[in-house]
Amino acid sequence: VKAHWSKYGRNYYVRYDYEGVELADAEKMMKYMSEMAGKWPADAFNGMEIETADVFKYNDPVDKSVSDNQGIRFIFKNGSRIVFRVSGTGVVGATIRLYLEKYEGPSGNLNAHPLEMVKPIADLALKLSKLEEFTGRKAPSVMT
Repeated sequence: VKAHWSKYGRNYYVRYDYEGVELADAEKMMKYMSEMAGKWPADAFNGMEIETADVFKYNDPVDKSVSDNQGIRFIFKNGSRIVFRVSGTGVVGATIRLYLEKYEGPSGNLNAHPLEMVKPIADLALKLSKLEEFTGRKAPSVMT
């Protein structure tokens, strides 16, 4: 694996789950971000260049079905990604899932802990989403 990273770089992945969130609060947060898609100020991304910020849909390659409103995604030109999804299938309330992916090039820090490497984009994601403001949550229930 390390030989692969030294040639192609490494993607660090982490997921934050905010469980038991009021569904209405999660929906307000998602609505806010979807309304901001295409309107974010240039300085909103802490110096990272945004490639796409949108509400995404899933196109099934087999049956050609389309599932709209699958979440909010921020894709950056450096290969990093932030994705927010809401699941209403929990025991109580909704779960906000925050997927974080940070690309580190071949000459970068390839042996760090994933939580350490995604922290800057996690902080950015929380700022962009206003998650604490909408939900009152200061920290995720689970980080994987």
